[in-house]
Amino acid sequence: MISEQTSIPLIHTMHTTAKVKNLNLAQGEKPEPQIRAIGEEQVVKAATGLIANTDAEAASLVSLYGACQDNVFVVAPGVDLTTYNPADGKANARQRLDIAPDAIMLTFVGRIQPHKGPDVLLRAAAQMVEHTPHLRAKLAVVIMGGASGGGVNELDNLKALSKFLKLDDVVHFIQPVAHLSLADWYRASDLVCVPSYSESFGLVALEAQACGTPVVATAIGGLRTAVSDGISGSLVDGHDPKAWSAVISRLIAEPQRRLLLSIGAVEHASHFGWENTARKTLDVYDWALSKKSVKGQLSRLNLA
Repeated sequence: MISEQTSIPLIHTMHTTAKVKNLNLAQGEKPEPQIRAIGEEQVVKAATGLIANTDAEAASLVSLYGACQDNVFVVAPGVDLTTYNPADGKANARQRLDIAPDAIMLTFVGRIQPHKGPDVLLRAAAQMVEHTPHLRAKLAVVIMGGASGGGVNELDNLKALSKFLKLDDVVHFIQPVAHLSLADWYRASDLVCVPSYSESFGLVALEAQACGTPVVATAIGGLRTAVSDGISGSLVDGHDPKAWSAVISRLIAEPQRRLLLSIGAVEHASHFGWENTARKTLDVYDWALSKKSVKGQLSRLNLA
C-alpha cells in the first residue's frame, strides 16, 4: 500500500463493514463475500488510524477486526444544515409538492435493498389499514429510492408486495430527487421511517430530523445514535410489522406528541452539522501527523 511504501499516515473511515452487516441480514439477503471482509481486515491492520461513525461501530472494529482501541476515533457523519432545515414548514412544503394538507404521510427514503427494510413499512401500513379502515382515505406511504447493488429486482418485488397487500391506492413510488427537493419531502412528511436491518449511522434519519420531522427507526447500529429515542423520534426493536404499526399508529394519533418530537428532532440534528464533523476529522488527521513526527524522531534516534 502507498502508506507503507511512503510512510504517509493512512486514516480510513469505515462504512457498514461486511462482518457487522452479515450479522444482521434481512430474510433472503445474500451475505457480503468473504473477500470483502478480508480486504477490510487488511485495511484495519495497515491504517494509522480508523474513524468510526458511532461508539458501537468503534467497538465492532476492535472486537471483530482486531483494531487497536487507541487508534479508533468516533466522528459522526454530518448533515448540511443549510439545506436540511425546517424552512417555511410542513404546510408550505405540501403545497409545493401538491400533497393534501390533511394527508397522513409516512416516508421511506433510501436504496431499495432488503437490508433497508422498506417492506417492513408496507406491511406495517397494511396492519394499520386493517385495524383502522377509515385511515385508508388519508394515508400516503411514500417510497423514495431506486434499486442498487444486489437489489436490482427489489423495486419490482416491492411494487408486487404493495399490490398483494392491497395498498395500491396508498403507496406512492418516487424516484430519487435533488437535495433541495428531498428536504421538502422530509418537511411534508408526518413521520420518516427507517426500518433498516443494519446501518453504520443513518443519514436519512438525521436529514429528516433536521427538517423537523420525527423519525421511527430500528433500534440497531448507528440509528441508536442518529435518533434520540423519545426525544426526536422512536426506536423500534426488531422488524415485526405489528410492532411498527403500533408505534406509528400511536404517534399518528397524538399530534401534540409529534409536535414535541419535531422540536426535539431539530435540536438533536443541530449537533450533527458538517462543521462539527469536519473539525473532528481534522483532529484525527492532526493526531496522525503528530504520530508520524514522533516516529520519525525515534527513527533518527535509533539510527544515531
